[in-house]
Amino acid sequence: MSDSKFTTPVVQELLDSELSERSPIPSLQKKILAIRNSLRPGQQQMADWQSGPLAISAVPGAGKSTGMAAAAAIAIARQYERSSSRRQLVVVTFTRSAAANIKAKIRKFLRDDLSLPQTGFFVYTLHGLALNIANRHSDLSGLQLENVILITPTQSHRFIRTAVEQWITNNPDVYLRLLEGHQFDGEETERLRRQSVLRTEVLPELANTVIHEAKSSGISPELLREWSKQTTDEYAILSVAAGLYEQYQNLMRSRDFIDYDDMILAALRVLENDSARHIEQNQIFAVFEDEAQDSSPLQTQLLEILASNREYEGMNTDGMNRFSKHSPLNLVRVGDPNQAINSTFTPADPIYFRQFCEECDRIERLATMDRAGRSTRIIIEAANFTLKWINNQWLATTKTNNKQQTPDNRQVPFRLQTIHPVEVGDPQANANPAPVGQGLELYTPRDIHHTVELLSQRVIELLGEDPTKNSAAILVRENRQGRWLAEALTPLCKEHKITLYDVGERDRRSHVPQEILALLQFCDRPHSPDYLKAALEALVQRQLIPTQDLNVLASLPEEFLYPGPLAAPQPETVQKAARLCRSLLRARLELPLYQLISFLALTLNYDQAELATADKLAERVNQQIAGNSSMGGMLSALSEIVSSERFEPVETEDSEERYTRRGQLTIITMHKAKGLDWDYVFLPFLHENLIPGRFWVPPQSQFLGDFTLSEVARAQIRATLHEESVIPDVSQAWEVAKNLKTSEEYRLLYVAMTRAKLLLWMSAAQKAPFTWSKPDNLQEQAPCPVFPALKRQFPECVMNLGAMSNKL
Repeated sequence: MSDSKFTTPVVQELLDSELSERSPIPSLQKKILAIRNSLRPGQQQMADWQSGPLAISAVPGAGKSTGMAAAAAIAIARQYERSSSRRQLVVVTFTRSAAANIKAKIRKFLRDDLSLPQTGFFVYTLHGLALNIANRHSDLSGLQLENVILITPTQSHRFIRTAVEQWITNNPDVYLRLLEGHQFDGEETERLRRQSVLRTEVLPELANTVIHEAKSSGISPELLREWSKQTTDEYAILSVAAGLYEQYQNLMRSRDFIDYDDMILAALRVLENDSARHIEQNQIFAVFEDEAQDSSPLQTQLLEILASNREYEGMNTDGMNRFSKHSPLNLVRVGDPNQAINSTFTPADPIYFRQFCEECDRIERLATMDRAGRSTRIIIEAANFTLKWINNQWLATTKTNNKQQTPDNRQVPFRLQTIHPVEVGDPQANANPAPVGQGLELYTPRDIHHTVELLSQRVIELLGEDPTKNSAAILVRENRQGRWLAEALTPLCKEHKITLYDVGERDRRSHVPQEILALLQFCDRPHSPDYLKAALEALVQRQLIPTQDLNVLASLPEEFLYPGPLAAPQPETVQKAARLCRSLLRARLELPLYQLISFLALTLNYDQAELATADKLAERVNQQIAGNSSMGGMLSALSEIVSSERFEPVETEDSEERYTRRGQLTIITMHKAKGLDWDYVFLPFLHENLIPGRFWVPPQSQFLGDFTLSEVARAQIRATLHEESVIPDVSQAWEVAKNLKTSEEYRLLYVAMTRAKLLLWMSAAQKAPFTWSKPDNLQEQAPCPVFPALKRQFPECVMNLGAMSNKL
């Protein structure tokens, strides 16, 4: 059960022997029934699956992963019972931590409840599954993993920048049209300004957005160019995007680089071959997918091919209507379209899982898991009210704006799905627990500083007496809010011995490439004051040298590193820093280049996860500079990773446990909180400018119009993928893009609210920053529109701040 490759299944005779000795068939049936009877109704429908397609639409807290693990274990047991084949169950989920979690649960059911070998299944992430298929058939996939380099580029990556420059060279007339915008008087200074904006902002952003959107949906540059012929916008945005995409693809192929989308495409190339497809299908008896609302059409296509017992028919123009009750598609998809919170920065769109649910409903293969025991009842009521209120507002607004059209229910922010408390006798311990305080508390502080006072008071009340009893988290919309809160709350948490864990600062491991680069730049140019100071800052941050005035040390590098006999004696703190820096320079001279990163990681006293991330970084850099190994090449590769890639860290421990420890106050973004829960959840700073927010056209690019090229292109591509009759024009596409963002922001709020078990604390200050890059610049801010509605619906939960001020 490895994410790296399929392993040879256990010899069938051994399995038969174990089954006969440990678990005769009648006994196995009883054990299966015992697991089934311990589940809720929606989970039982999953456990009852035996063949064909099945959709499970689950509300937050309904026990999706537990239900899927139980259903997977039962499916494996039935496969042992009725078949002598060696086919396996493939379970796919969205993240590595979720994959590890569900794998452990399946093993436990097989071992403890069914007395079966812990075999017969594999758990993957979608990209892990695709990479395995591509790697096993490298002649068909075109991927030679030992020769290619995997990257996750941002719009500042050199491939994106180079693609932009090559496109400009090849398309001077189109570029000139963009430069003119909707109005231009020919003034030279303005021309130079617009050139800079187009080259460094507008076109790289368009390229990055469209490449990912199109590639993840199986759209080639040629097809994108064909679609552009159906549009009439003055800039031919899709045609420009197709040209940028084509240049990027050529650069990637010429340098043997791949991105994550290439993994999916490579696996699909393998499955186009009849022989390879049959080999892969014959190893699998079914596919179970968790978090199905986060899959793109191309990823879904991959799973459907593997789950099919006959020739795969592809995506029909009529959607999913190839399904029948006796469909050969052994595919179980579990998800919640109301928790789809990635569609504005990935090609995932809740519309696809909704369509799957609708088609399965048509053939009576849709189950709904609507009983949730996680939260106290008033939190469930608040979440249900929020969902319905937002949908009603959206439909009313849409109907007003489009008087001649019926609102499209597929595009509303939420699927109409109510969370219900569990029934009496539910197997979950302490299901729908009693609330702490009101269970829901709604605050309107004067400003963000008053917010911290109120939040601090509540944290002390909840965690101060016995910090080890409960868990708590503050969920923020963006990391800058988290950083500001962490600074404000650190003294209080130290005073009351409450552990404060700021996920945005401590968990991303993005500091590993940055710190290694800082030390290597110093080793390459120790006489540079800037590089010396950056290296000293990294050493201070890691608490390897005492905090001191680094500007004094860095101003004269030679005197600091190698003081002469006439120099004034250095204090002990300076001597310690100098000794450590000299040891780095000595290692640069004595160690081979390929060992330097690992040595620096040890010097920085990294923990296990950081060391693993440093090893991954070293392997990547050494692979990239192979054949041209030099310090300059290493620094260049590292600089590019730091500045223009999302370098993924290696996780060596359960991230969920790290985020939800008892006695810990965790500061985490709403996005990263998905799938987690805490006893107490705090949602401060609920303002309209962030939730739902608005699309903002930067002033420097407004010469093109009141829209951004990248979002218009995204909306036009999605309209085509959703099989709409016409591709929307610029103004229509911009409205679609705004609706997409609004819907996703509201789903993000819904996800955040449903993380709480005992208490949900929400606030919208009267004064807050317009942008959190300048948190001291306070001004009147309107609350998130649903917040006043919640106050009207739950007046008993509106907190009296006058009475509370007397306590402070």
